[in-house]
Amino acid sequence: MNSSPRPLWFALGAGAMLALGGLGWLARDLSAQPSGGQKRPSLLELLQEVRQAPAAPEPGRRAAPGPPAHRPWQSPLRASCAPGDPAQRLRLQQLAERVKTSPARVQIHPTNFGERFNRDAYGNPVDPTPQLVVLHETVYGIGSAINTFVTPHPRDEDQVSYHTLIGGDGSVVQVLDPSKRAFGAGNSAFNGRWVVTNAKVGGSINNFALHISLETPLDGEDDGQAHSGYTSAQYDALAALLAGWMQRFPIPPSNITTHRAVDLGGERADPRSFRWSELQTRLQNLGLLCKN
Repeated sequence: MNSSPRPLWFALGAGAMLALGGLGWLARDLSAQPSGGQKRPSLLELLQEVRQAPAAPEPGRRAAPGPPAHRPWQSPLRASCAPGDPAQRLRLQQLAERVKTSPARVQIHPTNFGERFNRDAYGNPVDPTPQLVVLHETVYGIGSAINTFVTPHPRDEDQVSYHTLIGGDGSVVQVLDPSKRAFGAGNSAFNGRWVVTNAKVGGSINNFALHISLETPLDGEDDGQAHSGYTSAQYDALAALLAGWMQRFPIPPSNITTHRAVDLGGERADPRSFRWSELQTRLQNLGLLCKN
C-alpha cells in the first residue's frame, strides 16, 4: 500500500477541534489525490496554516519505590568507528543543522505536557536531564497526532505528547522543547529505573526521557504486528535529530530504545517494523557509534 505522506488537517477553532474529538488518535484523511493532478500540500505547508534508579533518600525522607522486574534493554546498535559514505555523511550533517536551527513547530495544549521534576513524589532529588530517547509511531497520520496534542485533555489518562514528530516525507515537527516533560510513556521503566512523580499512579521514564514518534504508513493503521515500514527520509531525519540530542545531552547510543521496551504493561509494540540497520548506518556515518 502507498506509504507516501498524508496531508495534515488542522481544526482552527475550538469547535472544530471538539468535532474532531478528544478520543485519542483520529483517523487520518484517506481521501484520494486531488483531481486535476494537483499535488497535495506538504506537511510544512500545512503547518503554516496553523499558526532514572531511584535517588538515595535524604535523611528523614521515604525512599521512592523501584519499578517491577522488567527485561533489561539490549541495544541493537553496535559500536563502530568504520568510515562510511562521505556523501551521506555530508548530507546528514547538513540536515542535522537544519533540524537544530529551523524545525517546524506547533504549540500544543498545556494539559498534554508538564515541567520536569527536580524531586520525586517523596521529596528526594532526581536528575531531570534527558538521558534516554524513546522511539514511537503515530499509528494514524501525523495530523491526527497533532490534533490530539492541541486538544485540551483535563483527565490524566487522556493526556499524551511527544517531543518531536517525523512525517513520512522526513518533515520534522518540534512539539515540545526538550526541557519539557512529554507524556509519552506512562507506566514505564528503563533498565531498572523510573521516577515516581505521583505516588498514586507509580513511576515512568518521562522525567528523564525524550520522545520521538514516526508517522506510520497507511498500511499500519491497525493493531497488526507489522507494516511496510518507514521511509528513507524518516530514517535520515531521525538520525539528524538524534545527532543534535546526543551532542547536547548525556545520551549514549545504548540509551536509544523503543516504547515497547520501556512499557511495563506489555501493551505497546511500537515502533513496529523499525529497521535498526537503517539507523545504525546513519549514526555510524555521523561518527556517533564510535563509543557505545
